[in-house]
Amino acid sequence: MNKHAVRKHALAVAVALALLPALAMGQDAAGDARPGKGDTSTAKAEKKAVNLDQMVVTASPGALSKMSSSISVSSLEADQLADSGAQSASDILRDVPGIRAESSGGEGNANISVRGLPVASGGGKFVQFQVDGMPVLEFGDIAFATPDTFLRPDFNIDHVEVVRGGSSSVFASNAPGAVFNFITKTGQEKGGDIGLTTGLNYDSKRLDFDYGQPVSDSTRFHFGGFLRSGEGPKSVDYTAQSGGQLMANVTHDIDGGFLRLSAQLLDDKAPVYLPVPVSITGSNGNPTVRSLPGFNLRDGALQSPYFLRDLAIDANGNRKVTDLSDGYHSKVRAFGGEGKFDLGDQWTLHEQFRIASNSGDFVGPYPAEVNTASALAQEIGGAGATLAYATGPNAGQPVAAGAVGGNGLATRVHLFNVTLPNMDNATNDIKLKRDFQLDSGPLSLLLGYYHSRQDIVQDWHWNTYLETVQGKDASLLDVYDANGNKLTQNGLVAYGTPYWGNCCVRSYDAHYDTDAPYVSLSWQPGAWQIDAGLRYDRMRARGSYAGASGVTPIDVNNDGTLQVPEQTVPVVDNNAAKPIRYTKSHLEYSFGANYLLTDELALFGRASRGARFNADRLLFGGGLLDNGTAPDGVAVNVVKQYEGGVKWNTRHTSLFVTAFYATTQEQNQDVTSQTQSLISRNYKAHGLEVEGSVDYGSFSVRGGVTWTHSRITRDAITPANVGNVPQRQATWVYQLAPTWHVGDFDLGATVLGTTKSYATNPNGLVMPGYTQVNAFARYNVNDRNAITLQADNLFNATGLTEIDQSPGSVTANGLNTARSILGRTIYASWHYRL
Repeated sequence: MNKHAVRKHALAVAVALALLPALAMGQDAAGDARPGKGDTSTAKAEKKAVNLDQMVVTASPGALSKMSSSISVSSLEADQLADSGAQSASDILRDVPGIRAESSGGEGNANISVRGLPVASGGGKFVQFQVDGMPVLEFGDIAFATPDTFLRPDFNIDHVEVVRGGSSSVFASNAPGAVFNFITKTGQEKGGDIGLTTGLNYDSKRLDFDYGQPVSDSTRFHFGGFLRSGEGPKSVDYTAQSGGQLMANVTHDIDGGFLRLSAQLLDDKAPVYLPVPVSITGSNGNPTVRSLPGFNLRDGALQSPYFLRDLAIDANGNRKVTDLSDGYHSKVRAFGGEGKFDLGDQWTLHEQFRIASNSGDFVGPYPAEVNTASALAQEIGGAGATLAYATGPNAGQPVAAGAVGGNGLATRVHLFNVTLPNMDNATNDIKLKRDFQLDSGPLSLLLGYYHSRQDIVQDWHWNTYLETVQGKDASLLDVYDANGNKLTQNGLVAYGTPYWGNCCVRSYDAHYDTDAPYVSLSWQPGAWQIDAGLRYDRMRARGSYAGASGVTPIDVNNDGTLQVPEQTVPVVDNNAAKPIRYTKSHLEYSFGANYLLTDELALFGRASRGARFNADRLLFGGGLLDNGTAPDGVAVNVVKQYEGGVKWNTRHTSLFVTAFYATTQEQNQDVTSQTQSLISRNYKAHGLEVEGSVDYGSFSVRGGVTWTHSRITRDAITPANVGNVPQRQATWVYQLAPTWHVGDFDLGATVLGTTKSYATNPNGLVMPGYTQVNAFARYNVNDRNAITLQADNLFNATGLTEIDQSPGSVTANGLNTARSILGRTIYASWHYRL
């Protein structure tokens, strides 16, 4: 799709949202349509229509409706999540205005930002994922262990609240940009669900289930989870999805409050989708993106049944065998509790805690270099080098360079192989609230104290391979020099990653304690709602980290012979480990006001200053000094935000318009950079965010559009970037989701789109805009049974979310690496309501 079409789509969404008030007035004039008995679809639509009256509990001083609150918040109900086609926690967020979620990496490792705040490296640095108000992980950008990797949405989720900017600076640590709160069911109503889903054009089988009910007037329970198995939507040709989850909670009501215990067990594997080889030709400003012969960039993968085993030396000097099918292997054992107590005299105590044992693996092939097989063979083996297949059906057979893989191409693969033995997280949040009934209006005082402990223990052992460029069943290649000497080891070019200076043989043993007292005042004089809050964050970092000091000969495979790759093996030098020893603090604030002009119209505004304390990204050249200390400007990054807007709500229509402005400090590290890994920049952004919905009779539509103008204002490493647009930041991002209920059928779609953006900060090569359409058709057999046919990316669009190998321009041979959204995936599901 060309850039003009994408821009027109964005403008069309904006115009449609702007016309909502006029459309709604016409509908209201037509009469007060109410559902008849048994008309569940219309009742569901009307439930959605008044979404600005929904109470919000996330990152707020108390339960307030969206209409009365001065925060920017969106809610997604469980049925909206199911109909949107979202396949992961981060995928869900693409449906929210203001959020930029690059969820093309599979079920983890998503790059996420909000309102022009940067994604300078990876993860979601300025945002926080929560479950029932407690963080999944303390930091949103831990390398190879982002929070979405340890979060698997299923039937347990009742709804998701997304708070953007503002109050998250006071009611959460390390989340000045946004808080994503996945709120679970608690068994208030008797019932449950069973769902079976199967891929139709790909291999995947999944069982979802949940059930809850009151067991007495004061006690209730809920449990649910999923089991699955399959290849997944990309052509890896082995079982890459395997595992499941179980969550449960029990709630007991007491006078003026409740007690709740919850638990989570997760052991699940999913494939890691990293960039793949691609053809990018044309000009920087108008590139042509195509799949390479034999490799479809939307559903092809470098994973292969002929590349499933890796042997390395771990951080303790032991041999480590890795199964590449582990992919994202996420394991969680979590236990939590929550209590709310009426202390009398208008005092209320609210206590929450969550203790999670998190561990797993991150394993995925990354194409560090793509070229002709001949060129790569000569890079490795010199002039006259030859090739042979190392694995696959032709293992051991010589092959002419021009015939390799059927296209004459090969890729130098760096195997991103990270063991996560300890990503444990323990959090506690206690709040004491006092309500005052003043003549001018109710006043609430909230005093809170938050504590968390985040462990980051990782073992990196990356190796280098040579692989054919095939989208399915790729093989590894061996290289021989002109004299016939074998220079590789069953496709292994090198232990470590010498092409990147052996950056990535590492050991992390880092521990971060965060303490944060906070206070908030909320006052409601008449039509006003005014709130102000302060938070004082203090983070203590302790531990050590170590890399390789050089290389040493090791018979890694223990066969008694030192093969060429075994002659130079990088090993973590624990004797040269560096300390982590710093303590930093920062004061954050947020002030907001909301004014109800009428019951249907409100104005609001907010000013905030938040902070993000840097963690593992400071290590290995990221800014930490050799003695373990960190300068203030490096350890803590400050975000200042201002926002204001209007909310309009009627029986059938809602409209939420917000203007925003933000300045951001950024200190980070890009491990894949071959030139400069340290990032030290400032940014500013302003824009407009529009969210709206119309629900009337059998038809409903909701949507959003975000306009962002963002610029780099300081770059200590590359001053030439000043004035440029941050990488991958589009001017327009939009969503639209119409739904029709026709008799026993539900029909709907979700349209997601973005205009062009720049692949890198120098603003050379452009990533074209794109529009993705997900669609579904559901037949409601009866009140309990439903059958759904769903197609994600219905029109099989190519949508690049990153270009990695490019130096900022189209390459001379047109070969590059990039990551696209998934191609068309079609699946069917049966849903039974208990």
